[in-house]
Amino acid sequence: NSAEIAKLAGVSRSTVSRVINNYPNVPPETKEKVLKVIKEYNYYPKLHAQVLAGKKTGTIVLCIIDDGNISNDSTSNFLITRVIESAASVGYYVLTVVIPNINEVGAKQQIREIFHQKRVDGGVFIGVDLQEPLIAELITEGIIIGLFDYEKNIDAPNLLTYNFDDLNGSFAAVEYLIDLNHTDIAILLGNMKRFSGVKRLEGYKEAMKKYGLVIREEWISGGDFNSKAGYEGAKNILRSRKLPSAIFASNDSVAFGAMKALNEAGLKIPEDISIIGVDDHLLSPFQEPALTTMKVDFNTMMRDLTYDVIRSINNEDVGESKLTKMELVIRESCCKH
Repeated sequence: NSAEIAKLAGVSRSTVSRVINNYPNVPPETKEKVLKVIKEYNYYPKLHAQVLAGKKTGTIVLCIIDDGNISNDSTSNFLITRVIESAASVGYYVLTVVIPNINEVGAKQQIREIFHQKRVDGGVFIGVDLQEPLIAELITEGIIIGLFDYEKNIDAPNLLTYNFDDLNGSFAAVEYLIDLNHTDIAILLGNMKRFSGVKRLEGYKEAMKKYGLVIREEWISGGDFNSKAGYEGAKNILRSRKLPSAIFASNDSVAFGAMKALNEAGLKIPEDISIIGVDDHLLSPFQEPALTTMKVDFNTMMRDLTYDVIRSINNEDVGESKLTKMELVIRESCCKH
């Protein structure tokens, strides 16, 4: 401990503390002597003592709200890895917590304790539903929070929200189908408790209305960002009296499930039904046919979100929100009608 280091170096314990904390009022020869003993005995200050003294932990928490099996989802794994790599590049550790259901007994308390025990300096959240009261609670307490896929509904500098331009990106996807002469266009919804789910439906509706196209309720199906929801949603659409000529899927995983359902029904893609997704999943180029999609830059998004949370922790000025555009990637799953 620091008392033993002080004894070995022949100085006071307070001098050891001043050296560790890099105070300027320590003679160079004394500082060198103390540092030599610290190095020789492989001494590290206790983290909890530093925290009690008001110092930072050098750690952020990555909290993932996901009721699925994230170990099998390449996109979720990429997001996690990107946060950890970005934090490490600036000397920060990441405590990662997976919460299957934030409304289960003890789940919110588990998150609160991480912050209240001062184990971390701030947090990045992925998968939080709109209007989650826990976020408002943490923000009110002054905790620095970075959120991906979340609508900023609290005016606070310690709340950072980073999103893709889901509304305009979805509009562009549907407009691309319209440019291919499609007028009967269905949508497979994402998770409607999430910001992106709501905005992607809005983009679909705005494009259909702008071009005077009919929005049929039986062509609005699905309700989550996974292939199972896409499969079941497409099955529902295929039960309609009239089939659409194209489908806008709220993300590529949803599109994968829909493509499976279409193939099982004996329909050819894109000859019978065209399909377009969002995200540009790692597997999208390898589908049969390769999936046309709206590309999003997860890499830059999660890097910037992580950096800005850490910058905010270190009292640097950062923007409180960011909206990133999508880019159309044309492959083989859409054709002229």
